[in-house]
Amino acid sequence: MLKHTFKNNVSWITLNRPEAMNALTPAQRDHLIHLLEDASADPDTRAVVLTATGRGFCTGADLRAGPPPNTPLPGDVSRVIRTGAQRLITAVLDCEKPVIAAVNGTAAGLGAHLAYACDLILAAESARFIEVFARRGLVPDGGGAYLLPRLIGPQRAKELMFFGDALTAADAHHLGLVNRVVPDEELEATARAWAERLATGPTRSLAFTKQLVNASLDSDRATAFSAEAAAQEINMTTSDATEGVTAFVERRTPDFTGR
Repeated sequence: MLKHTFKNNVSWITLNRPEAMNALTPAQRDHLIHLLEDASADPDTRAVVLTATGRGFCTGADLRAGPPPNTPLPGDVSRVIRTGAQRLITAVLDCEKPVIAAVNGTAAGLGAHLAYACDLILAAESARFIEVFARRGLVPDGGGAYLLPRLIGPQRAKELMFFGDALTAADAHHLGLVNRVVPDEELEATARAWAERLATGPTRSLAFTKQLVNASLDSDRATAFSAEAAAQEINMTTSDATEGVTAFVERRTPDFTGR
C-alpha cells in the first residue's frame, strides 16, 4: 500500500508495507508510476518526496507477491523487466518535478536503484544500500548498471555489484551516492524543508535543468550545448524567468509561481 499526501505544493509518496520491508508488488509499482506521472503533469505539484515507513525504504520487487511463474518463454523475462522495474525508474528520471528520496532504512536491489534515480537523496543514519543481485545469482536490473557507474564510476559500481555488501549511509555519502546523512528523527523534517524550498523555486527552470543534467551523461559536447541553448530559449518564455530577471534588476527576492 502507498500513502499519498499533498501539502504546500509537495507530493509526498510513502511506501507503507513495513511488514514486508516495503517490497513492491506489481500493483504498488504501477500505482507509484501513476503518482509520479501525475506529479509531472500537475502544475500545482512543484516537488516530490519519496519515503517509506518502518525499517525498510524498499527491498525491491516482492517476489512472493504472486503465484510461482510458469516456465518462461524466450522474451518473457526481458518484457517483465522493461514494463516493470525499468518503467518505474524511468518514471522517476523523467518526472518534470524534483524528486527527493528520504531513505529511512534498508534500500536493496530495485529499492536502492529507486533511490539512486531520484534527484536528491537524504539518508537516515540507519539507512543501508545493498546490491543484492549477485547474492541471488542475478544480473542487476531496474537500471542499476546504468545509474551506479554514472554516480560513482565503473570500478566502485562493480565492487558494490560483485560483492553485494551492505553500504552504510555514511559510506554511501562518502562515495557520493547520497547528498546528506541525518539522524533518523530528523529525516522527515529535513526532507520537508528541502522539498518546500524546491516548491517555491522556478519549477519549469528546474525541470529543464534536471533534463539537461540527466541527458548530459549520454551526450557529446555539441549535443549538450545545443540542448542547453534550446532549453534556455524555451525557459525565457516562462513567467518565472521574467520574474527572476525583474527581481534581480529591482534588487528584491523573486516570487516564483511555477509558471
